[in-house]
Amino acid sequence: MFPLQLLALVFIPSATAQPPPGETKEKKRKEEEEEEKNRYDLMFRRGDLLEVPRTLFTHFGIYLGGGRVAHFIPDIMPVVSSDQSRIKRMVTNTRLILGVLTKCGSVRVDSVEDFAYGAEIIINPMDKMCSCAALQGEEVARRAEKLLGDVAYSLLWYNCEHFVMYCRYGTVTSFQTFQFCKTLRRLVLSRGVAKVTVVLAACLLLYMRVADTWSVLLAVLLPFLIWMAS
Repeated sequence: MFPLQLLALVFIPSATAQPPPGETKEKKRKEEEEEEKNRYDLMFRRGDLLEVPRTLFTHFGIYLGGGRVAHFIPDIMPVVSSDQSRIKRMVTNTRLILGVLTKCGSVRVDSVEDFAYGAEIIINPMDKMCSCAALQGEEVARRAEKLLGDVAYSLLWYNCEHFVMYCRYGTVTSFQTFQFCKTLRRLVLSRGVAKVTVVLAACLLLYMRVADTWSVLLAVLLPFLIWMAS
């Protein structure tokens, strides 16, 4: 009987000590996620402003720690669906474009990978450009967390850059918007446009055979205003 008891002590514990395969995979997955979060916490600090270049614009977010980024992004999904599982999925280009057109957006938290979308991440680039000093990292992160949820989106007047500038510097501004408006002004309010407007207005008056005072005044006034603003 003694040899059987000895064999049981040797072999049975070693067999029962093996966890189920599913539990092992789940544990390994959690360990990998934890390592990933720790890796990003070594790269970024809580409250850092993260910038990623996109095809037509630059996107911004605030690092919250644990591999999470708060960012303001246009998104149509919260308007058309109440399913949180669908809303939390990564925002596609279709969702983004429809969100811009309908002026719908949300401040949401995504992983660093989903936020970056494969692009290179630049850390705190605005610190050298903004005249305001950056707030403490914890205060920056708290501001971002307070704004989580649905927010009206405006491509020019309140976008992702306005959001991060408020969180980190306490000022609502956008250098991208400023550059866009400056370029648009240079294109539209130019002497060349004023000359073209004069020609088009004269052609329109001749085509419609209108020669009353108000029509002529309007045809002259618009090119004049463009000329003076150029």
